[in-house]
Amino acid sequence: MAWWATAWLRGDVVTDLLLDALAHVDVPGGWLDLLVDVRRTGASGAGLALPAEGDPVGLGGPPAFTALALDAGSAVVIADAGIGLVPGRLGSRVMFRRMAALPRQVPDLGEADRGLRLALSTTADILADLDVARWRPEVADELMDLRRPVLDPPPGVPALAGSLATRALRAARIVDLARANDGAAVSAYEIESRRAALRPLDQAARRALVAACSAEAWPPA
Repeated sequence: MAWWATAWLRGDVVTDLLLDALAHVDVPGGWLDLLVDVRRTGASGAGLALPAEGDPVGLGGPPAFTALALDAGSAVVIADAGIGLVPGRLGSRVMFRRMAALPRQVPDLGEADRGLRLALSTTADILADLDVARWRPEVADELMDLRRPVLDPPPGVPALAGSLATRALRAARIVDLARANDGAAVSAYEIESRRAALRPLDQAARRALVAACSAEAWPPA
């Protein structure tokens, strides 16, 4: 949503393409009303937030928005327009709740890229030492496929942002797989070592995805 909204605001895609891309999610009042409101503010882009307990990356407040986004685990922020969108379920549909959002700071694209590379390297070494591939072979598969595209960005998304988003999603997948169970017949020390190894990667993956999907973090067009 953040990528496509930015592409539309910057004139890289027409409205019909945007509406097609967002057909699986809803906002109160419909997308056209929201888009008109956003366009009136002169906003130039949207961005992602992926907060976790103790790490509200991508959020700037106010408290009501932060609390709801933290509970959902994600949000879209149109900072220039003061608009925040938090996902929730309405039957089988995803419905975004519109709220007021304050300005925020997001990780720099290059900084987030370097942070993810370091976290991946460090975590891969630790997980290899702990023989994670034996009990979760999918982790090894994801590590091998880090650069294989999983996304199709709309026009206007910088190449680094697209690449970083792909690697960040795969890193998040590694975290999810490795957290799914603690393996068989392992010590409490090994279990805690695995969990500790995953924390920096989880944070780096979330920060990288926020930077990749937030227009504020991109270099000037």
